[in-house]
Amino acid sequence: MSLKAGIVGLPNVGKSTLFNAITKKNILAANYPFATIEPNIGVVFVPDVRLDILNKMYEPKSLVPTTFEFTDIAGLVEGAAKGEGLGNKFLSHIRDVDAIVNVVRCFEDSDIIHVNGKVDPVSDIEVINVELMLSDLEIIEKSLEKNEKKAITTKDKNALMEVKTLKKAHDALMQNIPLRLIDFNEDELKLLKNYNFISLKPIIYVANISEKDFNTDNNYVKDVQAIALKEGAEVIVMSAKMESELSSLNDEEKLIFLNDIGIEKSGLDKLILATYKLLGLETFFTAGKDECRAWTFKKGMKAPECAGIIHSDFQKGFIKAEIMSFDDLNEYKSENAVKEAGKLRLEGKEYLMQDGDICYFKFNV
Repeated sequence: MSLKAGIVGLPNVGKSTLFNAITKKNILAANYPFATIEPNIGVVFVPDVRLDILNKMYEPKSLVPTTFEFTDIAGLVEGAAKGEGLGNKFLSHIRDVDAIVNVVRCFEDSDIIHVNGKVDPVSDIEVINVELMLSDLEIIEKSLEKNEKKAITTKDKNALMEVKTLKKAHDALMQNIPLRLIDFNEDELKLLKNYNFISLKPIIYVANISEKDFNTDNNYVKDVQAIALKEGAEVIVMSAKMESELSSLNDEEKLIFLNDIGIEKSGLDKLILATYKLLGLETFFTAGKDECRAWTFKKGMKAPECAGIIHSDFQKGFIKAEIMSFDDLNEYKSENAVKEAGKLRLEGKEYLMQDGDICYFKFNV
């Protein structure tokens, strides 16, 4: 599925360093604003221990994990919505992503310039949020100016609904409230989706700390966590620099390093999994001797839609889906044992796919 998360933040907060770690690519990470001009796009593998277990069970010729995209977007500055710092171009890049990863600087380093002269996570987050909201506000005001009188004159039901919803969004933004924090109903959200508002996109915060601050109290991190708590957002605490160094190690070396510092998962793995969840994504599997593969689907999709992710013919000619859960297979250790336990199911067109389903789709075209 073509879904992607955009990495945003002020200049010199560690976005490109984090992106280097994510994609293991050597993207320019220079110590000055706008080192990143064009958005860099990288595909990440989603870590999933279930695929490793399927690999041991089936010993397939091919093992394919699921993936999604991260986009590294150049640093925003105050006034971006008015064009400051190439802001309009960067804001358009953010508008193209499905979720936002806001990297916030939570470390002191006299050798790395802070665009506003001092480290202040609260101010940094506010600058980003305000610029995103101002960008949305401009779109709303232009639309209302163009369509409000026409909607009132024609009394068109859909046009009036659109104006009402845009006014609701306008009122929220004027109160400095991002649209993602407003309780819109299903019809309103469907309408707003056409505008691709940035402040409506789900967000996750990365508190970027220094290596020496690892496993220590950090008041900057606490500031980020307090803001995230109010928003119902998640915070991933990590050292982008350390993650970049970790990304150059093989799996065994990485595991030894993580054990030495007393953690099970790297910050990067936590971020990938948290962003995957933030995007509303889940995983189903196909498994056999030729290939074990993880497939990404959007939560709430039905069996025929998921079959179509594999091939459009599977969806067109969908008949049934033969499904067992990963948990059942892991418990009973073989497909035959799952069948004997009565845990193998035949599901039809209305079946809502579940995370961890192992599927064999039956179709006829």
